[in-house]
Amino acid sequence: MIPRVIGVVHLLPLPGSPRFNGSLDEVLNRAAQDCAVYRNGGAGSLIVENFGDAPFCAGKVEPVTVASITRAVVELKKEFPDIHFGVNVLRNDAESALSIAQVTGAEFIRVNVHVGAVVADQGIIEGRASKTLRLRKNLNSEVAILADVDVKHSAQIGDYDIYTQAADALERGLADAIVISGSRTGQAVDVKQLRRLRRELPDAKIVIGSGASSRNVRDLLKLADGVIVGTSVKTGGKTSNPVDSKRLKDFMRAAAS
Repeated sequence: MIPRVIGVVHLLPLPGSPRFNGSLDEVLNRAAQDCAVYRNGGAGSLIVENFGDAPFCAGKVEPVTVASITRAVVELKKEFPDIHFGVNVLRNDAESALSIAQVTGAEFIRVNVHVGAVVADQGIIEGRASKTLRLRKNLNSEVAILADVDVKHSAQIGDYDIYTQAADALERGLADAIVISGSRTGQAVDVKQLRRLRRELPDAKIVIGSGASSRNVRDLLKLADGVIVGTSVKTGGKTSNPVDSKRLKDFMRAAAS
């Protein structure tokens, strides 16, 4: 089952990343504060990601990053046992995300490049669906894979349009859902593109990956099965800020309607 609303827990810079301030406790405290606001506002599913670690690795992240995210998810699950958690290891370490999810009991992961290849600020990033799915099989895991298509902050290599990517992610990459987003964090999706995806893939699970707000979420959920929300419910609409309870309340009210 794909959650209708997934709130993003944007972790502050983690140990080993350029902007880490020396206190993992501060990272964990902020994450817990955001989780509390999300839960109190009615968001029952959250995805934890190492947003503060820019510039991101194109592939495998450092072991300390895996350890830090694992600790964060473990502690958050203990404090918020009623929340359904997911994991996204930026920029595209699906194997680490799946491993963290499996050992912590998280229920889903987001994979930014599951099939195909893109050019991004990290260079060339290639999809590793074969490795991700084989790892899931070997772990006897039921963790769901939410796979981006035409992922933000990137450009596809070759003549590989979003509709073909989506079909391949589902049919050949065996993703459980596809994620579509705008061109950058916080940017809205192309609604015409979304309509066509829904028309061409009527049975697909589609999740909005960026740009959902209290102004558009009602219309988006007429076409999509779920939305991932972060920036629009943050203080001042800035991604790195804490979650704002008033903004979240307005968003959840609109999503419910």
